[in-house]
Amino acid sequence: MITDIELKKKWFEFFESKGFKRIAGYSIIPENDPTVLFTTAGMHPLVPYLLGEPHPEGDKICDIQRCIRTTDIDEVGDETHLTSFEMLGNWFLGKCDKEKMIEYSYEFLTSPKYLNIPKERIATTVFMGDEVAPKDEVAFNAWKKCGIGDVFYLGKENNWWALGGGVGPCGPDTEMFYDTLKPKCSKDCSPACDCGKYVEIWNDVFMQYVVEKEGEKVKALQKPNIDTGMGLERTVMVLNGFKSIYECGILKKVIDFISSKAKVEYLENEKFKRSYRIIADHLRSSMFILGDERGVVPSNVGQGYILRRFIRRAVNCARNIGLDTKFFNDIIDMFVDHHGEDYSDIKKNREFIKTELDKEVEKFSKALEEGHKEFEKVIFGIEKHKEFASKNGEIVPNIISGKACFRLYDTFGFPFELTKELAKEKGYDVDEEGYKKAFLEHQEKSRTASMGTFKGGLADTSTASAHLHTATHLLMAGLRKMFGNQVMQKGSNITPERLRLDFNVDHKLTSEEIKELEDFVNDAIQRAIPVTCEEMSIADAKKSGAVGVFENKYGEVVKVYTIGDVSKEICGGPHAKNTADLHHLKITKEESSSAGVRRIKAILD
Repeated sequence: MITDIELKKKWFEFFESKGFKRIAGYSIIPENDPTVLFTTAGMHPLVPYLLGEPHPEGDKICDIQRCIRTTDIDEVGDETHLTSFEMLGNWFLGKCDKEKMIEYSYEFLTSPKYLNIPKERIATTVFMGDEVAPKDEVAFNAWKKCGIGDVFYLGKENNWWALGGGVGPCGPDTEMFYDTLKPKCSKDCSPACDCGKYVEIWNDVFMQYVVEKEGEKVKALQKPNIDTGMGLERTVMVLNGFKSIYECGILKKVIDFISSKAKVEYLENEKFKRSYRIIADHLRSSMFILGDERGVVPSNVGQGYILRRFIRRAVNCARNIGLDTKFFNDIIDMFVDHHGEDYSDIKKNREFIKTELDKEVEKFSKALEEGHKEFEKVIFGIEKHKEFASKNGEIVPNIISGKACFRLYDTFGFPFELTKELAKEKGYDVDEEGYKKAFLEHQEKSRTASMGTFKGGLADTSTASAHLHTATHLLMAGLRKMFGNQVMQKGSNITPERLRLDFNVDHKLTSEEIKELEDFVNDAIQRAIPVTCEEMSIADAKKSGAVGVFENKYGEVVKVYTIGDVSKEICGGPHAKNTADLHHLKITKEESSSAGVRRIKAILD
């Protein structure tokens, strides 16, 4: 038997003995990646270093990272799916010694001092090669040299890693599997099968190539890396021979606690078993999010919406098994006690987690009562309509309209997922497409209503924000002059105190480039150039040479702001009347925003 705590200890003990520096796990709320709501893998927070920035702890590091993935949220409650999990990882930054990493992987898996897995129970896969990149014979031979008999060549869908979008670092990987000793499903059975014979436990990614532009072939990466990831809970499950991930460590303790307080037995039927597991998983995810240093609370958008969904699903599952939600705080304490040593922020924020959880549970409990009554009215109305229609020979399908589903959500705070679950219990379907349409219409109305006070990334329309907005135009003009017209704005966020500007440049700006950019902007400020505005059609704006990334936001007639011979952009305003109003610009920070995108923060002083 091995526990999650023991596996973590062995991980750090092993890699620190190999010269890797242990680093703390990062926030579960990504700071510089707008493509995801949460940190979904151990490599996510390290993307700037994988792209070439030096890490303060050197080029060999290891950590444990808490992660949240919501893509399989509907599968949570089966034997293997979780929304929150921990990932063990280690990295070679700026080097790619495959043989050494495979040697380390083999040693950690098979050494009696560490995981002590018989080598006969290990199967591995490597990249088979294609027209883009060659067969990974180095990895294949390294595994054979270690004595692994089952090494499979598989294609890009199984053994290739790339950043989202396909542009940036990429390369082959090698995956390690535990052989459950189940019989092969066919003569071609391999780890690519879903038959259950092989269970993946580790992955080594060799980032040795780069795609510089969409559609181009790979080139050798100047500073290659190795990124590895081992799922903590899944590995503990496999090594202990458990059938379910919920038999592991703290999850089992929590389920045992719920069992002692609930009115319905855990194993009574599959529905109740899933309710137990959803409560355990979702409360742990909620604990990680609420306790995070970047502080997210329940809301109707973004990360706050996911958090609200976790809590509300847990409340509904508690109703299913007769568990009083007052025990949620006891469960939170169990999770904080278990994870607090690794993630100090959740220990520090223990009371905040419980307070915010209580608020949302109370709010939803009231909404549930009203929502349940309204749901019953919807069903009653359909049944009455069916009764009336049957007299005229009409057939009314057992389906709840999308508008009715959205009204339950919008008016009573009743989650669509809950409507769907309750409808299924009563033998009804729901019009999911109709609900999505109503939801999008609601979003568009909300967006339109807020456009007047939140345009172009501005928090307000104050004079200070308007001046900083004009400064972003000057910065973009400078960036295009320095690096070419392909440089485009990728986002902005402007408050009266500072500006934040994202743009696509493929490298970290040097101190000389930052000074050149500052000088360009301040030269335009000193020239006291008037800022003029004209309204014209999009076609005329483009003919005039105006730059516009977001013109589809403004309709057929657009505003074009011109700053002398420096800048001409399609924009919604507001702006300064003259560049002299800006006084002086200072760039306070330049950093990575996401793959291929840099971020500047600046102030006017």
